[in-house]
Amino acid sequence: MLSQKRVAAIHDISGVGKCSLTVALPIISAAGVECSVLPTAVLSTHTGGFTGFTYRDLTADIAAIAAHWQSLKLHFDAIYTGFLGSFEQIDLVSQAFDDLASPDTLIVVDPVMADNGQLYTIFDEHFPAAMKKLCAKAQLIMPNLTEAAFMLGEPYQPGPYTKEYVEGLLHRLSEAIPAKNIVLTGVYFNDQKLGAASYDTVSGQIQYILGQKIPGSYHGTGDVFGSALVGALMCGKALAEAVQIAVDFTVASIVWTKEAGTEMRYGVNFEANLPLYMKELGLIK
Repeated sequence: MLSQKRVAAIHDISGVGKCSLTVALPIISAAGVECSVLPTAVLSTHTGGFTGFTYRDLTADIAAIAAHWQSLKLHFDAIYTGFLGSFEQIDLVSQAFDDLASPDTLIVVDPVMADNGQLYTIFDEHFPAAMKKLCAKAQLIMPNLTEAAFMLGEPYQPGPYTKEYVEGLLHRLSEAIPAKNIVLTGVYFNDQKLGAASYDTVSGQIQYILGQKIPGSYHGTGDVFGSALVGALMCGKALAEAVQIAVDFTVASIVWTKEAGTEMRYGVNFEANLPLYMKELGLIK
């Protein structure tokens, strides 16, 4: 019997509003992978569209948790990070990579800090450079178009995009950040399809994986996509196939949510589509 793989997910956790750890834990677990969680903060709800939420900063606990895990001599097949709320958290997570990763550990960084041409309000103009340094320690990064441009110090270009622009951006990213694989999210060439471009910097292969473009803005879909991608990679799927599975799962979850009329700020109903995800991974018939 094969031993179970283990992923360390380093994200914040919101009690209500599906994103970050409340997305990563169930999706990665559905892939048959143990998901160890290192929470960077605890919130009553996420911050998009809610007011009056509580916030407990766990920055002071990150190093101690990582040290305890290190003392247990745990092996992580992947370490997956998302939203990090400060320069200090970036530094602590960078150190956690050094302490917890083995030579065969896949380090995945989703540099969550901006969208639609704007940095999130809690970050200043120096934050992308710090996130770029963290990305330099990863084998796989998955920025959106805004985050990619900002880490390169370039102005954001709104879509729809051309393949020339997307591929130029990917090549410039690979020159600036030594990640083996880049998955660029939020790629679209028209109003019908939206998805990602995957770039294997070793082979030079760029592939476009696009799904139905659903009108509206749905909270937490980046975390749904990223978690599904990590789970698929841990199941042995090649990069482009893993991206395809993650895109299909994310689109299906958005469609389900839109048809149900669920309020967007609560996130998408990925739970109902976990059997589809597991089927795509070959875990169930």
